[in-house]
Parts: sequence; structure tokens; C-alpha cells
Amino acid sequence: MSDNCTHNCSTCGKSCGERKAEFDFSAKLNAASKVGKVIAVASGKGGVGKSFVSTMLAVAAMRQGKKVGILDADITGPSIPKAFGLSGGAYQGPDGIEPSTSNGGIRVISLNMLVEDPSDPVVWRGPVIAGAVKQFWTDVHWGELDLMIVDMPPGTGDVPLTVFQSLPVDGVVVVSSPQELVEMIVSKSVKMARMMNKPVLGLVENMSYAKCPDCGRRIELFGASRVDELAKKFDIPATVRLPVDPSFAASVDAGAAEFVEIPDFDAFAAKIL
Repeated sequence: MSDNCTHNCSTCGKSCGERKAEFDFSAKLNAASKVGKVIAVASGKGGVGKSFVSTMLAVAAMRQGKKVGILDADITGPSIPKAFGLSGGAYQGPDGIEPSTSNGGIRVISLNMLVEDPSDPVVWRGPVIAGAVKQFWTDVHWGELDLMIVDMPPGTGDVPLTVFQSLPVDGVVVVSSPQELVEMIVSKSVKMARMMNKPVLGLVENMSYAKCPDCGRRIELFGASRVDELAKKFDIPATVRLPVDPSFAASVDAGAAEFVEIPDFDAFAAKIL
């Protein structure tokens, strides 16, 4: 507790043993914007394809006729713009920062659009990174959206906490892979979401299998799938298994994510969007 404490918790954002009231960390959406549903895509570790899942959720929603935006909250490792072939494009307009728009109409904001050289590292401390994420919500002119997808960085640190506390998240999609530590990783993400009183809408097991090009047999490269077992354990209502498919990576690298078609994923998205 500070020596200057007034004991009026409603005016203070600090956490201390004297706190008797909850502080409202919510950030106000850009005044010229209106956003319907907000879904965060999370994972307890990196390298599981979280940004790919965020991209495909947005594409699935676009195909449903929804107006969609993606807020790339992975400040130090932004990859969403490349998936849509976007470079630069964000600028300050009369109503705020104007995001870039994909060929299919998906609005995207990412730090890569606001820096001179996207290959330069972002060497910022946690509070500055978290502040940038909030500004993507408060300062960007999103217009009118039916759905906002938030691509979060891995783990349970500053940025995921900021997203859960500051944005009106309606639900969370957890991304995993079939590796040995998957249960612990999924558990961290699910438990954090529920600590923040956010429902977990679905579980995506990425890199779940490869399909033999000759016979079509599914080959489980990284071990047997545990997605159904984990969904039952954590009471997650929707699941999907995504294959290892070089054509997905090729399309994303070419900025053509909107042309990727995964019927199983579209069916999964229809359940949660």
C-alpha cells in the first residue's frame, strides 16, 4: 500500500492488500466504431498455428456473410497481414487509425502496418506492448463489424490479461497440437479464460495428422489425437482436427488465405460463430 493511499479503490488501478473494490479495466471502443461479437484465439505455447486459426476463423465468418475484423495482438510476432497479402496501409484518418482491408473485406490491424520496416524487432517492455493492444481497440476506426477476432500471443502474460480485462471478449478458442505436453498447455489456456469468466467455445487440434496422397489414409505424425479426450475433460463444446498440409502454408505465404478451404473447419466455425 502506498503512503499516499486514499483508500478509495474506485480511483486506483493498483493491486494491494487493502483493495476492497474491483477496478474497471475495460477500454472504450473507438467512438466511430461498432463491434458485435469478440472472440479471442489463445494458446498456452507458441508454434501451434494460432495465427492460422485466427485467419481461418475470419475467413469462415466472411463466407457466412459477416463483416469481420482481426486485431493482431501478437505485437512482437505479428503474422496476420502476410496471410492476406497486406503490407502497410494503416493511416491516421479523421475517425482514428484506418485498418487495412483484405480483398474479401476483412479489416486488419497489426503493428507491422504501423512501422517503417516490418522486419525490425519490437523491443518493448510488457506494459508498452499491452498499451499498444488497447490502442488497437480504442484508436482504430473499425467501422461496423459483426465479429472481431483477436489473435493473442502465446502464454498467460501481460497481453492475454489485457485482452481479457480490457476488451469485451465473448468467448475463447484454444489451439493445441498433439504433442506430449498438450494437456498441460490446454489446461493453462482454459483455466485462464475461466478465471477471467470467459467461456471456452472450441478446441482446435492443429497438425493433427497428414493425409497420404496415394491412399488417403490419415497418418498421425505427432502421436494419437487427444482432442476428444481433452474436450470432455475441460467441457469444451466444439472441436476440430486440422491436418498438416503444405498447401495451407503455401497459400498463407502467398497472401491468399481467403482461398484456403477446409470443410471440417468451416463446420466447426459454424458452431461457434
